[in-house]
Parts: sequence; structure tokens; C-alpha cells
Amino acid sequence: MTLACADLTLAVPGRTLCRDLSLNIEPGQVWGVLGANGSGKSTLLHALAGLGRPDAGEVMLDGAALDLLSAKSRARGVGVLMQHEEAEFHGNAVEYVLLGRFPHAQGWMSWGRDDETRAQTALERAGIGSFAQRQYATLSGGERQRVRIAQLIAQSPRYWLLDEPLQHLDLAHQAQMMALVTRAAREEQHGIIMVLHDLVWPARVCTHALLMYGDGNAAAGAACDMLTQGNLEALFGCRLQAVDGGSSTAAFVPAL
Repeated sequence: MTLACADLTLAVPGRTLCRDLSLNIEPGQVWGVLGANGSGKSTLLHALAGLGRPDAGEVMLDGAALDLLSAKSRARGVGVLMQHEEAEFHGNAVEYVLLGRFPHAQGWMSWGRDDETRAQTALERAGIGSFAQRQYATLSGGERQRVRIAQLIAQSPRYWLLDEPLQHLDLAHQAQMMALVTRAAREEQHGIIMVLHDLVWPARVCTHALLMYGDGNAAAGAACDMLTQGNLEALFGCRLQAVDGGSSTAAFVPAL
């Protein structure tokens, strides 16, 4: 199963974010989507998830147009972790995670024992299994983020679209989350597409990268080719320093 877009154009009033973008995202790949604020990263993820229509072009899942698939079929193929969650949830953590089982349920809210087991296992994989009975509204930002990621794990789509998955997470939980993503790709053959802002992680975990300039231009390719100091300085408009001498797994920080 391949997630692909062909000749994709995305725009906001007065500006084209990307033009004629074509990508093929394969199972087992980890794509990092990088760019300055407002460059279209979230808009792209919404289009790839079928949550927003592109201005031109097409998104396809295993060769079928994404917008022609049923909601359940789409959700079994593609799951998205949104950057922001507008609605409040009044149940506990495991009940929140169970919502991810909707694409697999026989009817509305008809969860079975297998669904409950998968929800608890997902919480444990996200490192927050002991919080299953905690009210979601009482959790901290970082705890909520891990529960939200557990919901995506329980949904079990082939492709994970993660919009800033590291927000609210401390360093230890960032490392845990990147290890989880890497295992999901390598061992379970999920395709991962994630928006990242921290330049410590992309070269360490991503196999591919998409650089979005926000002016209609984008560049995509193998991470080792895309995540160079020159490319990233041009992308973000600031000088960077490689913390390990510029190797193929370099992490970059702003040069002060």
C-alpha cells in the first residue's frame, strides 16, 4: 500500500504554498516535513489525510483516489495526529484511545474486548499505561500528547501523519517517541510522515525529508541529501551550527 500525491498544489488567500508536488511514500519510510512557520506543513498533512481538498492534483492510497474512499477505509489506511485539538473530552484516557478503534468497529461505539485490549496496549506503548483510568481533562499537556499518540496506535492505520508529535514532550519522552516511531516503521512497516521543528531529530530518525519553502517551492528526497547545513539554512533563513562536525547524522542548532 502506497500513499502518494501527484501534481499537488496547495494555496491560501494570496499565496501558493506548494505547486505541482508529487510524492510516493512507502511502508517503512519515515518522512520529516520541515519548513518555517506558515509554509504549509499542516495544510499538506490535512490534504494527505483527506481532511482538506488540494487546489489541484490528487492524493491516492494504493492507487485509489483518497477522496473516493469511505471514511472507514480512509481511516484504516491513514491516521493523523492533529497539531491542535479544539474539542474537550470528558472521559478517561482509555475511553479517549478507544475512539481510535472506530474504523474497525462493527457499529457506532460498539467496542469489543479486543478493542479494549488494543487500547490498553497502545497506552502502554506510548509509556502511559498507568493513566488509563485518569480523566483526560486532568492530564498535563505532555500526558495528553502521549494519550493522543496512543489513540493513533490503537487506530492502527498503515500511514501515520504526525503534526508536531514532539510538542509538550520533555527530552526523555521525545526520545521515547522517536524510538516508537522508528520501530513502527522498521518492524511493523508503517509509513510515517511527521512535521518537525527541532533539528536534533530529523537526520537521526528520518529516511526521507520534504522541505517546504512556503512560496510554491518544495524539495524532497533522501534525508542524507536534503538535511544538509546549506539546505536548512536556506529553508529557515538563519545560520546553523552542526553539533557533531557535519556528519550524515548531524544535528543542527542556531549559530548565535
